[in-house]
Amino acid sequence: MLKHYVTEPGTEIMDTIYDKAETGDLSITISLWNIGEFLGALDQKRRRGWLSEKEFERLEKNFADELLKFIRLKSIEIIPVQTQILTETWNVLMNYHLYEADALQIATCIESKNDALISSDEKLVDASRKNGLKALHISKDENDLIALINKS
Repeated sequence: MLKHYVTEPGTEIMDTIYDKAETGDLSITISLWNIGEFLGALDQKRRRGWLSEKEFERLEKNFADELLKFIRLKSIEIIPVQTQILTETWNVLMNYHLYEADALQIATCIESKNDALISSDEKLVDASRKNGLKALHISKDENDLIALINKS
């Protein structure tokens, strides 16, 4: 999600995903935990001096506004962190030796039966694929990602 708000490799494709979600052509699914991860990553950029306080506040507001807009449009599904998902997270974590939040993303994708998990984290994409999910790397699988977006 951060790539949509902070310009870096993958921003253009994330902007396309968000545009399609805004028009109702596709739906985004995230874990409730992803919101905290987003805010933590944004805060880290502020603490490192990569964002000014004003930029941080603007991005935080843009994120909140867009999240609320997508909720109203029903183009985002926010999956709560439930016992069943946490249990699956622990299995993924132990089998693929991932960071807990990454394992949670895989478990959330499994639970919600989404079309694909999209990430710029190679280890997360690889573990997702090994877990039987369709997973696309935001820059390495750009053509497949564009095809998936346009199919929606």
